[in-house]
Amino acid sequence: MKNLSIRLKITLWFTVTMIIVVIFAYLAVFAVSRQILIKTIQDSLVQNVENNVDEIEYHSDISQLLKTHRYDYLIKYGNGYLDIDDDFLSKVNEVYTSLYSKKFVLIYGSNPTSSITEGLDFKDSKIQKVRSNGNWYYVFDRKLKGNGLDDLWLRGAVSEEQGERQMSGLIRAAVILLPLLTILASAGGYLIAKHALKPVQKISWTAKQISEGNDLKRRIDIGDGDDELHHLAATFDEMFDRLERAFEQERQFTSDVSHELRTPMTVINAQCEYTLEEERTVEEYENAILVIRRQARKMTKLINHMLDFARLEMRTGKYTDICLDVSELVDAICSDMKLIHEHGITLEYATETVVLSVNPELFSRLLTNLVSNAYRYGRENGHIFVHLRREQTTLVLSVEDDGIGIEEKEQDKIFQRFYQTDSSRGGDGTGLGLAMVCEIAHYYNGTVDVESVFGHGSTFTVRLPGATSSLEI
Repeated sequence: MKNLSIRLKITLWFTVTMIIVVIFAYLAVFAVSRQILIKTIQDSLVQNVENNVDEIEYHSDISQLLKTHRYDYLIKYGNGYLDIDDDFLSKVNEVYTSLYSKKFVLIYGSNPTSSITEGLDFKDSKIQKVRSNGNWYYVFDRKLKGNGLDDLWLRGAVSEEQGERQMSGLIRAAVILLPLLTILASAGGYLIAKHALKPVQKISWTAKQISEGNDLKRRIDIGDGDDELHHLAATFDEMFDRLERAFEQERQFTSDVSHELRTPMTVINAQCEYTLEEERTVEEYENAILVIRRQARKMTKLINHMLDFARLEMRTGKYTDICLDVSELVDAICSDMKLIHEHGITLEYATETVVLSVNPELFSRLLTNLVSNAYRYGRENGHIFVHLRREQTTLVLSVEDDGIGIEEKEQDKIFQRFYQTDSSRGGDGTGLGLAMVCEIAHYYNGTVDVESVFGHGSTFTVRLPGATSSLEI
């Protein structure tokens, strides 16, 4: 059973269910068919007798009938004649109807059960049951009323064997038809399951192709639809999208690391080889060690930044958010960074109370990177202005400088990892500062934008949702 396909399993379960239904259907037929058929026989008996009641008329004078020929079948009775209409049906579906006198004399009709019912008292509109030779018979009597008809009775009789024969025919039909319907239903269920599970086969095939060929760009295409399988296919496509992004990020990360570490490693190796070529002075050895230490520190800083960025990008880091007044954090960071006073640049800031649930370390990293970037690309004796405000439920943090600015063609690239607009101004930067800012903003479902005029400065604006004006107590 475990090795069967889902299609066969569904078909088997469906077939077993159908067999159980057929068994219950058989039991139902056996349980109620006899009672239903007997009731049907009795109703048919009563109906046939009642239909014949109006087909008998008595005429004391038939001369007028003879002249007009307006009669069907005349029978001498007493001082007159009985006119039996040709609509009188003496036999219908094995139900026999006959006309009797009150002394049990058969006047009209053919009743093969007359010997069985002979001597059975007439009971008006009552069904009687008689047993003879191991068989049961049902008898229904109807007393005629009207001129010359008071002493006449209609008696209908039917054998219970008729019901048994009908029931046997019904059972034979059920024995043949129900298994046939089960087979047809199972075949139809198999075809329906095959059609319904076709998207599953498509999903399996696509997953296999991706696994064997490492083609993460392949997607499941099963057309439009809103059922469970289409939702499953959409979920798989979303998973493939995430896998592709994760794979590309990992590949890009590996490429970036190898590229960025190659330069300091090359410097270190070259410095070591140069120093070891021949005996050097103490001063030359000290200079070589200083170069190696500087490059090693650069590598350490780069590796730490890249690991932090990767954890943030892959959402693998554990960052605990707390509800805090961000203005106090911004004031503290700007107060410390104001002391840098690099290139004679002046840092000013203005804040208003903005409460947000955020990780202080991540928010500090975001602001520090923006201010450091403004210092790095600022002009001599320039200015930096940090402004924190709230717009409805959005925190808005802007960092403005009057530095060298960014060319329009480069503004879409500055948030890429390791991209620097002017490497000569980069100093010991790793090229991850703005990329980290962008990633932190996205981590909190926010955005970061830049407005810049080349040669006149830039303004970076971060917007984070979920801000309020006061702490909840």
